[in-house]
Order: sequence, then C-alpha cells, then structure tokens
Amino acid sequence: MNPTEVTVSRTIPASPGKVFGVWMDPASPGSPWHGLPRLVIHMVKDGLFYFVIEHEGKAWAHYGRFLRIERPDPDSADSPGVAEYTWVSEATYGRESVVTIAFQPLEGETEITLRHSNLPDEAMGQRHEEGWMWMLNALADRFSVHEEA
Repeated sequence: MNPTEVTVSRTIPASPGKVFGVWMDPASPGSPWHGLPRLVIHMVKDGLFYFVIEHEGKAWAHYGRFLRIERPDPDSADSPGVAEYTWVSEATYGRESVVTIAFQPLEGETEITLRHSNLPDEAMGQRHEEGWMWMLNALADRFSVHEEA
C-alpha cells in the first residue's frame, strides 16, 4: 500500500470566522459533525472524537484526536483559521490519517481547503475526496440558504 493524499477546495460566501464556526459546531447544519446518529466529541487540542456515518447501508465508525485548532478572529474578515485532526476508520484500513482544513480570507469570502493525508491507497483516496467535496458543498449550501449564518 502506498499512502496517498487528497485536497479539495471551495469558496464560501462568508468570513473565515463564520465558516469556521459552522464547521466546528455539531449543532449547525453544514458542519461535518451535524446530524450524526452517534457522536462523542471534545473540541480542544488533544480532545478525542468518535462518530458513526450511515453510508451505503452500513455504519462507518470514525475516530480521532484534534491536533490543532486555530480559530479565526470573529471580529475580523481577514483572519485565517486552521483545524487539524487525526482520522481513523475502516476506510483508512485502521491506519491513522490526518485531515487539515485551512480557512483563508478571500475578498470578503473564505477559501476553505481540506487536505487529507496518509490515506491507504488511491481507491480510498478517491472515495474520501468525493466525500469531502460533498461536505464542502453542504457547507456552501448552508451559507446560501442561511444568509444570516
């Protein structure tokens, strides 16, 4: 197995502080943690998470640890942010991978770039890339539907 890495990006029509806030809030539609059938999460550096996604008729357990949480200044449209965590699931064949999400200001919007590294192979890389792009699209939809977000 040769480890692989995928990167997906999307521009979101909101400030980095607002986009980061939704991404990290399990109660917010558009967050990857929202609406999961099972979720245990402690969002601090070295905090752990566990959740289950129902996909293709199967329950996929995921778990990991927060490596870095750098919140953008909520009062500044020009303040970047970063969230980084380990990611382990059956789809990583039990290997620890790393998800890094950068929230960069871009002319009044946010360029969100998600890099997922140390995926086990190209096939699982492609599946994760599709899943992450779906997630970024859901996040963008959250801001187009909820303009006050």
